[in-house]
Amino acid sequence: MRVQPKANGEDRPEAAAIDYGRLDLHVGYVLRRAQLAIFQDFIAAFEAFDLRPAQYSILTVIEANPGLRQSQVALALGIKKTNFVAMIDALERRGLARRAPSDADRRALELRLTEAGAALMPRLHDIAAAHERRVIARLGVEAHQALFTQLAAIAGLADAAE
Repeated sequence: MRVQPKANGEDRPEAAAIDYGRLDLHVGYVLRRAQLAIFQDFIAAFEAFDLRPAQYSILTVIEANPGLRQSQVALALGIKKTNFVAMIDALERRGLARRAPSDADRRALELRLTEAGAALMPRLHDIAAAHERRVIARLGVEAHQALFTQLAAIAGLADAAE
């Protein structure tokens, strides 16, 4: 498989002559290239909201689990704590999420969506669903479902290593 590098969605002819050696024989490399393509489409879809995939993920997890601590959300999403704090700071500045002291442990901060954040989520989910429909259209329904099964099996490698 020959993977063509892209920058800002444009072909780069100077990169077409690059020999990737054995890289395109490794599922991790091809998976990473696929992730980049998916993220490019996602970022373009969410451009009007200035949201990145990780920010959407954080908001979605907070929406589904109001009251989780920062460390719980960061761990669940595989985001380093220092990076996560900066992301929550940004979401707070934008008025989409907030930290609040926990009733159970005043030293802990719980995460919740603001009223504005909660109101925005249905629109964000619609955009994410349209993005996923573009992926399905590219793969086909059956291949998309099979890919989910295969990716879950690969993701299970991380669970087995713990």
